[in-house]
Amino acid sequence: TGSAQMVVQAVGFISGILVIRMLPVEEYAIYTLANTMLGTMTVLSDGGISTGVMAQGGKVWQDREKLGAVLATGLDLRRKFAIGSLIISIPILAYLLHTHGASWLTITLITVSLIPAFFAALSDTLLQIPAKLHQAILPLQRNQVEVGIGRLVLTGISIFAFPWAFVAVLASGIPRMYGNIKLRKIANVFVDKEQGPNAEIKNRVLKDVKRILPTSIYYAISGQLTVWLISIFGKTSSIAELGALTRYSMLFSLLITICNILLVPQFVRMNSQKLFSRFFKIELVLFLLSIIFVIIFVLFSRQLLWILGVKYANLNYELFLVSVSGALSFISGVTNGLLSSRSIIVPPLLFISIAVFIQVVTLFIIPVDKLSGVLIYSICTTSIIYIIRIFYF
Repeated sequence: TGSAQMVVQAVGFISGILVIRMLPVEEYAIYTLANTMLGTMTVLSDGGISTGVMAQGGKVWQDREKLGAVLATGLDLRRKFAIGSLIISIPILAYLLHTHGASWLTITLITVSLIPAFFAALSDTLLQIPAKLHQAILPLQRNQVEVGIGRLVLTGISIFAFPWAFVAVLASGIPRMYGNIKLRKIANVFVDKEQGPNAEIKNRVLKDVKRILPTSIYYAISGQLTVWLISIFGKTSSIAELGALTRYSMLFSLLITICNILLVPQFVRMNSQKLFSRFFKIELVLFLLSIIFVIIFVLFSRQLLWILGVKYANLNYELFLVSVSGALSFISGVTNGLLSSRSIIVPPLLFISIAVFIQVVTLFIIPVDKLSGVLIYSICTTSIIYIIRIFYF
């Protein structure tokens, strides 16, 4: 799993570096905003559905018919949630792009170019669940490698001739649609594809969604808060710098993907008597891995910035902050995945109230008109969110 994910992340990283180096700073800022909004749209269209499907699928994973019904129910719910996500997200994206000087033609092209990736994102996380529950890792990894190579090829062909943000977004989205088709075939091995949405399963999934949705809405904003803050208070160049530096967060994405594939399904199936001790052993490993990665960032900061290009060569301190922020997000994200898979969910009212209070107070203390300030703000808020989850567990 690790070696396959290294290939996936390496290919994705090379594609990202091509985009960073070939796009002008203004175009890369637009590209960063578009990808940020894609992440927000994806979170809103999920709303906790994938967590509910994983939890319900874990109970019937050995029964093809029942697992097929769970998957069909999840896909049906996700399509309905997607409409609301688009209504909310597109106007916000248009406003932010217009604020940073994008023409209406550019805004239209960016919006259209997001469609392939968004429609693929509607179902790919759900379609992976049957294979994950059966620990059929190889087909999933092969699919991810093919999608990554497809993105690299399309990016390499298009970005040299057409160095525009919407072209880079489109080159990323088209291979994801191909991968989505392959995921359906993989899922059909483990489920009965003839099954339709089930009302009883829908109610159980929605029960989880009701608990998770407020937190998902919060995350749709909070998860990309660094980009939103620098978009509102900072300069266009700062958006590009943040987007370029966070490209190295893919190293943590590698670890998150491995944990989601290997740890979370096993944690779902684990005997409750072993849960407490096993959980904290996992947390210890997460911290040790994070420390190692931060040290690597510090030791090789000059080389890492050289890869990004001369436009980003003087961001050593900001790169260190990105590594710390990425490490904390990795730990908090995996922890959230583990707990949510067992339906151990912090009550939304309690969670959001504390988190928003801390974020608002911190906003008045830390200057967020500079890139370093936004990154420090991210570190503080991510730490608080993690602590809340640990105490609740």
